[in-house]
Formats: sequence, C-alpha cells, structure tokens
Amino acid sequence: MSGGVPRRSVLVRRIARGPRPEAVPALVGRACALVGLLDVAAGVFPRFRHSRMHTLAEVLPGSFGPFVAALSLSAGVLLLLLAHGLKRGKRRAWRAAVVLLPAGAAAQFVYRHSIVGALISIALLVPLVVHRDQFAALPDPRSRWRALANFVLMGAGSLGLGLVIVSVHPNRLIGDPSLADRLTHVLYGLFGFEGPVDYAGNTSWTVAFSLGALGWITAVTTIYLAFRPEHPAARLTEEDETRLRALLVKHGSRDSLGHFALRRDKGVVFSPSGKAAVTYRVVSGVMLASGDPIGDVEAWPGAIERFMDEARAHSWTPAVMGCSETGGEVWTRETGLDALELGDEAVVDVADFSLAGRAMRNVRQMVKRIERAGYETRVRRVRDLGEAELERIRRAAEDWRGTDTERGFSMALGRVGDPADGDCLIATAHKADELPGPYGDLKAILHFVPWGTDGVSLDLMRRDRSADPGMNELLIVAALQAAPKFGIARVSLNFAMFRAALARGEKIGAGPVLRAWRGLLVFLSRWFQIESLYKFNAKFQPRWEPRFVVYRASGDLPRIGFAAMQAEGFVNLALPLPRFLRRRTKPARVCAHAPAERDVRAA
Repeated sequence: MSGGVPRRSVLVRRIARGPRPEAVPALVGRACALVGLLDVAAGVFPRFRHSRMHTLAEVLPGSFGPFVAALSLSAGVLLLLLAHGLKRGKRRAWRAAVVLLPAGAAAQFVYRHSIVGALISIALLVPLVVHRDQFAALPDPRSRWRALANFVLMGAGSLGLGLVIVSVHPNRLIGDPSLADRLTHVLYGLFGFEGPVDYAGNTSWTVAFSLGALGWITAVTTIYLAFRPEHPAARLTEEDETRLRALLVKHGSRDSLGHFALRRDKGVVFSPSGKAAVTYRVVSGVMLASGDPIGDVEAWPGAIERFMDEARAHSWTPAVMGCSETGGEVWTRETGLDALELGDEAVVDVADFSLAGRAMRNVRQMVKRIERAGYETRVRRVRDLGEAELERIRRAAEDWRGTDTERGFSMALGRVGDPADGDCLIATAHKADELPGPYGDLKAILHFVPWGTDGVSLDLMRRDRSADPGMNELLIVAALQAAPKFGIARVSLNFAMFRAALARGEKIGAGPVLRAWRGLLVFLSRWFQIESLYKFNAKFQPRWEPRFVVYRASGDLPRIGFAAMQAEGFVNLALPLPRFLRRRTKPARVCAHAPAERDVRAA
C-alpha cells in the first residue's frame, strides 16, 4: 500500500508529461497512418458508419456525401503518403500535415457539423506544432525518376482501390457489369469521365467524385515530384578525391578497402582536423559507410561524429558495411551502435604462398593444364600499359560483365585504367589463336587496387565466356608469383559472406541450429555467390580477416540489408525516364570510359 500511491503518482506524472520529444515523430507518423486508413475506409465503404467502428469514424475528417466522401478519401490517401515522412521527422511532411489537418477539421465542422471530429483533427495537430523542432530533417537525395515511380505505383494503387469503390455498392448497381466494364469505368473515372457502370440514386456521384479524387491525387503528386527542385546524391569532387588520396598515402596500408573510398559515386565527410574521413552513399534512407574510416585512427572519432550528425540532420539510418574489427570497435565505442560479423576477407601473404604441397594440388593441376593449353599471363601496373591496350581492356571488361547493371560499392572501384589509378595492378591472360576474338588474344582480366605501398586488393575478375575454365585461378597465381617484383607482400582476395558459419556447419559435431543455418546459406547460394566464393577463396590457403556490419537497432537490419543489396547492384529499382523527366544539370565527373563492374568480390 505504501508503494502503491507513489507508483500511481509516477504513472500520472508520466501521462501528464506526455511522450519524450524524440518519440513524437514516430507516434505522430503512426497516428497519421491509422487516421489515413480509417479515412480511406470511411470514404470507400458505404456501410462503414453503421459498423461498430461508428464512434471512431465520427471523428475522421470528411463525410459520406458524394463530395465529402471524396474529400475523406483524399485526406486519407494524403495522410498515408505523409506518414512515413512524419515518422522520419521530415520538415516538408510536417508542413503538409499542418495544412492538411486543419482542412480536415474544417470539413468536419462545415459538412458534418461534428465538433468532436474537428477537435480530434486539431488534437493530432497539437503535437505537430508543439514539437515542431523534432521535424527538422532535411530532404533525401532525389531525382526526377521518382516521379515516374510515383505515377506507376499510385496509378496501380488507384486502379485497385477504384475497382473496390466501383464494386462496394452491389445493391445500387444497375445490371451486372463485367470486370472489363468495371475496369473501364475506373479508368474513365480517374480522368473525370463517366464510365459504362450505372447506379441508382446519388451513388453514381459518390463513385465519380471518389474516382476523380484518386486521379487528382495521382496527377498532382506526380507533377510535384517531376518539377520540384532536385537534391542530387553526394558525389566525390576533385578536391575531395585529392584530400582522400593524400590520406591514403599516409594511412592506406591499414585497411585493404581504403582505395575503394575513391569511388566517385560516394559522398564524404571529413573530421574537423581533416586527418580522417568517412565515405558513404545514401540508399533508400540508409546512410551506408563502407570499410573503415580513412586516415589517422586518432582522428576517426571526429569523422564518425560528422557522419552521425549528417545522418541525424536528414533522419537517415546510419550503417557501416565491411569494417574491420578495429573499425567496428571504434564505431561502437563512439556512437553506441552495435556490430555483427558479416563474413571474412581472404588475405594471402605472398611470402607464404606456394603451389607445392597436397593442399594446393587442385590449383596446381588446373594451372598447369591451362598453361599447356597455350595460355600465357602478364602482370603490369596500369601506368605501364599503353592507351590502346587499356581501351581494349576496358571494353572487354564491360562486355564480359555477367549482369546488365554494374555491381559493387564497398569493395569495388567502379573503373579500370583511369590515369589517376596508375598504381593499380592488372593481370591478363592471353592465348594466340588462329582466329582471334574481338579483343585479340585477350581472354581474362584481374584488376587490383593498391593497399598501401606493399599490398593490393582484388577489384574485379572478368573472363571471356568462351575461354577454358580456370582463368581466375591462373591469374591469381600469376599475380601472387609476380608480386615480389612489385614490392607486394600481401594480396586481399574475395570477401566471403558468413564464412565462419559455412566452415563450422560442415564439421563433425555441428549442432542442428548451425547445420540449419548452413543449409539456408547453401540454398541462397543458388542466387548469390556465398558458398562458391568461400570455396574459391579457400583454395589459396589464405588467412581470414573478419568484417562487420555496424547498425543502430536489430529492427534496422532488414532495411540495411536491402539498401546494401541496392548499393551493390543486386537489386535495381531504377526505372527508365522519359526525356522531359531526365536531369538537365551538368553530369558528375566520371572517367572517359564506361564504368567497369566487378562480378565476384562484391557478391
């Protein structure tokens, strides 16, 4: 009893105090989504007001007359569209909601004389105004292709919802119109014309107004997205690239992925001292950093803080893909984020590599068989190749790409033979045939980027599909054998996702959970190179270096995974744009040649 009163008073104080300010955007976003769904239901279903939800329906903006049914439907759809932006604290979503909710309240009072409904609309408006400082997130990167995506998605949604609207008045239908007639009626109605379906009473007006409202919303949102100012994604400028290269000269030997920070489709934030930097790309609201920060480890916290500030300013979900153990420790210590082992990087120490021994028997036999077939290899720095040969290698790398889209983000450079990348290493396989192919005797390519002054990191692997199997093994062995003359002591090969699970799951004594997890990975390997990359890497007897993903909350992992797949090129949501929607701004600086894609390492 003595403890009951204090607990009750604490509960009362918490209720009176209200939610924490930082929790308001999520609560308001969910409330708007709920109100939007109920508004749509109120505008679409004629019997909604007679159900047990009548009391809740009474407090929604809109009415059930022909005009206000359309108004209710419009308010509901717009609130649904705004809900996600409000949840993320977006300023423009806040402005739209502040205008929409009073309009709904006015509709309640004027058309339905419902004071309660108007008060509920205003009640949802109150936390928006009181906590307006929580809705300050800046816009995401965007381009006009989103207008086309909106038109396709909203058009499909309007067509489906319109079919529901046409069909929810069975007692008012005149005759028995077919599905084709109903679809035709919806299409006509979206453009404001009368269709072939007829109703008794004023139901035809209700349906017409509702369909017209859906068409109006689709058109207005598409036009707005098409002609609003663009916010292009951050790109690496010449000055940024120069500063990053200077940091790599001093500290590039620490991380094998450091040179991949020079991808020109990444953004960058520098520490206040300029001695460290974090490169990133924003995909679907996720701010993806790749690898460890570049530069002096002591300056990493400053760069990480700038990264987190940028994520907070835009309400992006922060994440790091493929950082090392040291990088993961610094990220988690400085930000409070969590880390999860993602897989292992295969690193071969050149001094320890040899084709002798039973463990290398398969690789040794394959290499000898290919050499007997007449193939020869050449390993050279990019700076030592002539422009004509470089151009041939670039075109071959593009044509031999196994997918329609370029892949790679965290472990791919995205170009081959750029003059600024003269330290990169290219291993090529050649075979003098009686009938040479379109690229002469060139049959396969491996491209390595610098890893400090004494290492290289595999970037891409390409081969002519008509060449004999084993080209990749041949070129890796050639690169490892030629490494000493270039002063290279270590070579980073492919990244193997979930390698530890695959390795432990196939051993004697593995438990049922581990075996089931390995079975799932093997199954997924039909579409993604998971098991095959692990087995390919293991051929060269490497040492395994763990790599981690850093994330804010477990609930973010599916979203981060999907964003990473988009960034790596495994999921492509881009749509072809009509000419009038394409960007008219000056294109970002890129190489003079088509970008090269790396099939294997990023898989």
